[in-house]
Amino acid sequence: MGRIPFFLIFFLFLSLPNSSFSSFSFNSSTLLCLSDQSSALLHFRNSFSVGRSFLICDSFSYYPPKNSWKMGTDCCGWYGVTCDTMTGHVIGLDLSCSRLHGPIHPNSTLFSLRHLQRLNLAYNDFHGSTISSKFGGFANMTHLNLAGFSVAGSSVSGPYIPDFSIPGSSFAGNVPSEISHLSKLVSLDLSSNIDMRIETPNLKSLIQNLTHLTELVLYGIDMSSVSTNCLTNLSSSLTSLRLTYCQLKGKFPDNIFHLPNLQMLRVGSNYNLTGSFPTYNWSTSLKFLVLSETKFSIDLPYLSSNLKSLKQLYVGGCNFIGSSYPTFLSNLTQITHLGLPYSNFGGQCPWSLLNITGLTLLDLSYNNFTGQLPDFSSNNSSNSQLVSKIPSNLEYLILSGNLLTGTIPSWVYTIPSLRHLHLDHNQFTGHIGEFQHNSLVSLNVSFNNFSGNVESKIFSKLKRLLYLDMSNNPHLSLHSFTSATNILSKIYWLQLSSSNITEIPQFLRTAKYIAYLDLSNNHIKGNIPSWVMEVGKDSLYYFSVSRNNLTGHIPSLICNLSSLIYLDFSYNHLNNMIPQCLGKLSDNLKNLNLQSNNLNGTVPATFAKGCQLRSLKLNGNQLEGALPQSLVHCRKLEVLDFGNNKISGTFPCWLESLSELCVLVLRSNNFHGAIGNPKTKFPFPNLRIIDLSHNKFHGLLPTKFFMYLKAMMNVSADKGELKYMGDDYYQDSVTVVMKGLSIELVKIQSLFTTIDFSNNNFKGEIPKAIVELRSLKGLNFSHNNLSGHVPPSLGNLTNLEWLDLSSNKLTGEIPIQLADLTMLAFLNLSENYLFGHMPQGKQFNTFMNDSYYGNLGLCGFPMTKACGNDEGQQPSPSSTIQEDDFEFENGFHWKVVLLGYGCGFMFGLGLGYLVFSSGKPKWLVNIVYGGRHNKLQRS
Repeated sequence: MGRIPFFLIFFLFLSLPNSSFSSFSFNSSTLLCLSDQSSALLHFRNSFSVGRSFLICDSFSYYPPKNSWKMGTDCCGWYGVTCDTMTGHVIGLDLSCSRLHGPIHPNSTLFSLRHLQRLNLAYNDFHGSTISSKFGGFANMTHLNLAGFSVAGSSVSGPYIPDFSIPGSSFAGNVPSEISHLSKLVSLDLSSNIDMRIETPNLKSLIQNLTHLTELVLYGIDMSSVSTNCLTNLSSSLTSLRLTYCQLKGKFPDNIFHLPNLQMLRVGSNYNLTGSFPTYNWSTSLKFLVLSETKFSIDLPYLSSNLKSLKQLYVGGCNFIGSSYPTFLSNLTQITHLGLPYSNFGGQCPWSLLNITGLTLLDLSYNNFTGQLPDFSSNNSSNSQLVSKIPSNLEYLILSGNLLTGTIPSWVYTIPSLRHLHLDHNQFTGHIGEFQHNSLVSLNVSFNNFSGNVESKIFSKLKRLLYLDMSNNPHLSLHSFTSATNILSKIYWLQLSSSNITEIPQFLRTAKYIAYLDLSNNHIKGNIPSWVMEVGKDSLYYFSVSRNNLTGHIPSLICNLSSLIYLDFSYNHLNNMIPQCLGKLSDNLKNLNLQSNNLNGTVPATFAKGCQLRSLKLNGNQLEGALPQSLVHCRKLEVLDFGNNKISGTFPCWLESLSELCVLVLRSNNFHGAIGNPKTKFPFPNLRIIDLSHNKFHGLLPTKFFMYLKAMMNVSADKGELKYMGDDYYQDSVTVVMKGLSIELVKIQSLFTTIDFSNNNFKGEIPKAIVELRSLKGLNFSHNNLSGHVPPSLGNLTNLEWLDLSSNKLTGEIPIQLADLTMLAFLNLSENYLFGHMPQGKQFNTFMNDSYYGNLGLCGFPMTKACGNDEGQQPSPSSTIQEDDFEFENGFHWKVVLLGYGCGFMFGLGLGYLVFSSGKPKWLVNIVYGGRHNKLQRS
């Protein structure tokens, strides 16, 4: 998944009053509602458990009253319920932000409310259930909002409204075709359901049948298989079309720009979507345009002269043509929101854009702009001369990811309307000052060179601050800040990694909304305080204190954090047992990392049947016992790392059924026995990394096991875009033995494949099935009891970069076919029973004696033992190193230097010169060159 730029998060937030909160009327009727409908409403609402809160709902203080729905009272007076004043039928239901948790079943009593015209269930957690086809049975429906609570990914600088980056989805599966039966629909919003998709036939029927649509909102839904041609028939009544982050590809239909009533078009973050503006007869009512991070062709001068009515424009990351530079956009005098992120612009930052009257948002992030912020306190500042006055209307100033320098000028701290200030990933210096107003919602100053003490009073007025990132400022002191208690009570997202802090911030004791907490790479020591588990029990979904100096045990109260999705306590000094209840959290937990501690006892025995774990890493502890078979419930598991423990038992063949498993590390444990044949039809189809080294496995290498490693066979798979395992929140890492060295891969490329069965007691021959694994980067069968020949067919593994077959009982000659492994950088065949001539040329010219030592039957260079009459066979010329490269000016060859070593270097050079300049004595020349000495005589 890619990043979500600021424009997407912002526009989601901006659109809420229109699509979610103001679209429904909550006026009660004077008539009593019908008893069957009252009962249906109660039964529907009571079918859910209480879910977690969402920041967007907190921001609007929108949680409906819990006590208004009571049996025996008029349901037409219940909050969120609207009735027809003539019939008493329920015609409107708004349960958005109601913390509903659980699926909507097809037999739900909701579908008995046949007269519904407006239905809003946005911002709840329906646990990834499918949208029932029965939603298509509301014949009178005009407004349907089933928006989820997240959009995939996050921006590099962090989400500005963090709630929209919580991974998850209200609904999943296909958008049912029955939605197109709602022929009276005016507004349809299925957005932010990242696990939902729509196919071309269903979208086509939806567009053809919903002819009254004025608003269509599908952002975040997977539309990767949709043909953009089916968008050409959109209703002419459409005023708002939002398809951001839908994985659309192909050419965007030109006729959409000519829709007579279209005012809002948002198709950003569809990275393979192409298109361009009409070049003639274009009269448009567009006021809100988002094309960022597409392949649209944009001519800024043309755009600024043809779209002067624009109020919001985001075109960053597009293909700019012509004389495109941001200053052209100063002509857009009506503009209030201007975004040009990821556009590869450089040079002096265009501060003159701040002169646009009414501008409230400026996003120039992730370009290469230089310079300093305008300083109005200095008359000599060249930057301030470009700006006529302090931009006092600014609400959003987003300058992340540039080359800006200097300090933050005082006027920035005085803007009364400033809500979002993001200066991260620049080269700012100096102190962080005190803000004079309480308007700030998000502040990001990470990855800079700020210095000095950060006093708690800086944040005393920031009562609305939800998002704060001060990480990676090595000269910043946060001691006063972290010890304060009465600040940031509404903080939601706190990123303080690599900040030199020594304690968990005390103000978090009252931070009841905290959802994202990253305190990794610091100097925090002592026990994990139990109050942290209480504070975040309803909201905390990301919690990392990795790479600190924590000691003691993991509190069992950790299991109160029912919303946890990511938990990382790795690289500390925690001891004692892992709380058994952590296994039960797996129905929500996606990533659990407790590696490199001193934990003992057993792995939690019970993992939930609805296990959501994607990555489980317990490497580097003192865990004992067997692996729990309940791990088979974790069908989404991709990374499983139990290396460097004391876990025992036979090979856990039941893991074969985990079809998503990519990484399996059981290195350095007490596993034993033979691996045997697979127990499932298609075992480990996605496995790319397997490390069973340093155990007590024995028997034959599992031939049939290798036959089904499909992900290691397809060389062309995943070529093109470089991909890494994990997501925008959590990058997977793993330690592997690579080219003879133990290396931690802090990110795992999806192309990376390796097999390590070393240091066991395997016997027999190397299976021929290995040669089908053409994607292999590394193969290590060393320190076993393997016998037979080195298979010549290993030369077909053309992607192989390291091969270690040392310390076995292999016999025969080294296959010359291995010379064709042009990627091979490490070869170890030592300590076997190999014999015969050493192969020469190509890759063999790059390996020295230590690759072959202990094979007493090998002869020829680089071995010290000669073969027969050969007085030390040397490598033949290779394609990369030619003989001529080693000739001196007067014609003598490097072999002369070898001769010289026998008699003394200088004497040898002199003798060599005489010998080869005269060609005499012939017997000496013939010893070195045979009949070829004439080629070296001087002219």
